[in-house]
Amino acid sequence: MKITPLDIRKMLFKVRVRGYDRQEVDQFLEELAQTVEMLNRDQTALREKLAAAEQQLAELKKAEATLMNTLVTTQALTDNLKHAAQRDAELIMKEAELKAGELLREAQAELVGTQRDLSDLRKQKLMAIERLRATLRNFERLLEIEEGDEHLRTPGDRPEKIADGSNR
Repeated sequence: MKITPLDIRKMLFKVRVRGYDRQEVDQFLEELAQTVEMLNRDQTALREKLAAAEQQLAELKKAEATLMNTLVTTQALTDNLKHAAQRDAELIMKEAELKAGELLREAQAELVGTQRDLSDLRKQKLMAIERLRATLRNFERLLEIEEGDEHLRTPGDRPEKIADGSNR
């Protein structure tokens, strides 16, 4: 049974001949009622504070759960971004390797072509030198023939050299 301050104030005791001092008992009951009333107010205030603290705790737990979910989501997003960046980097590297291989093959093909052209030019040079030698031999033979013909001619048949005048 819960006793309220009003119950204390309305409490009546039986009067006996050698009982307690009535005034003293009434005063004690009044002080007791005031104390219980004050304790009830304090208890109500504490319950209100407790309810507010529990509500704040519930809100904080909800905020914490939201933050944790956000953190987990952010971590997953970060991991996905890292993996995507790594895949992109690997793709770029593979593309670069393929491009480098293609450029290398093109350069090697160009080198082979240039070497073939150089070889053709060397052959042409050798052929030109051989033709020049053949032409020089032909001129040399013609000169020898011409000199041989000059010996067979008579001294009067020789044409005179006008420019230097050495045959006079």
